[in-house]
Amino acid sequence: MAKLPIDAEILPPSDDRIFKTLLTHPDAKPALMNLVSAVIERNVTDVEIRNIELPVMDTEEKSERFDVNCVIDNDDQVDVEMHSSRIEELTKDHKSFINKYIYYLTDLHSSQKSKGVKYYNFVRTYQITFCGYTIFPDRPDFSSRFSLRTPDGEQLSDQINMVIVELSKLNAILKKPVTQLTSFEMWSLFFMFAPEPEHRNLINDIIEVKEEISMASALLQEISKDERERAVFRSRRMAETDRISNLLTAEARGEAKGRTQVFELLEKGVSLPEAKKMLGMGN
Repeated sequence: MAKLPIDAEILPPSDDRIFKTLLTHPDAKPALMNLVSAVIERNVTDVEIRNIELPVMDTEEKSERFDVNCVIDNDDQVDVEMHSSRIEELTKDHKSFINKYIYYLTDLHSSQKSKGVKYYNFVRTYQITFCGYTIFPDRPDFSSRFSLRTPDGEQLSDQINMVIVELSKLNAILKKPVTQLTSFEMWSLFFMFAPEPEHRNLINDIIEVKEEISMASALLQEISKDERERAVFRSRRMAETDRISNLLTAEARGEAKGRTQVFELLEKGVSLPEAKKMLGMGN
């Protein structure tokens, strides 16, 4: 049993790189099988990782992906990803986030070999995304499942499936007795709260009753002691902080410039609605 020491500094498995490093570890296969089983709600008896190697580390490389792309026992395809960095959006409905993962899902589904294969025999594809922030504020559940359905809710096909897990909504189950937690809830709590000392007792209670999470805990402690992993984590965190700071600064400058342009137009006798229209600022 690999309980986390109360005072141990643990790298967060909610970081996309740590998440992939953990789940692609040579000893992590039972943990990955159990995690996928919990999310797709069926017993997975085998898993083969297809993108075992982490990409070359470059904190400025925008194309790097830290997903865990795998095939399970019946040849269904499963892509598991931790989404720790917020996607900048133009609207409040997270359209960019959703479109991005629909693109990844359909791209993965269409990548399977079709020559000499009947359409009837195509395998199912799952995109599982753990997200560190809220995507659906009006939905109380921390997990949302999507597939192809008719307007009245009947499933048209189970070929493509998306599961979005909002780790930001887990506070509702923090006080739930461990004996009443599902495996899915246990994994989600582990990913979100393992590095936080104030929740260490809860995580250790989960580790005590869930063998696969105990295995993941042991691997996470091993990763957390690796000086290179810690250095890379610090470097990526600093780069992300710089990116957000630069973005906020640019937004503030843009807003100030917009206000200045409005005032200049008003001084010229242009009405406020017309000035906003001229500057593309809407109503």
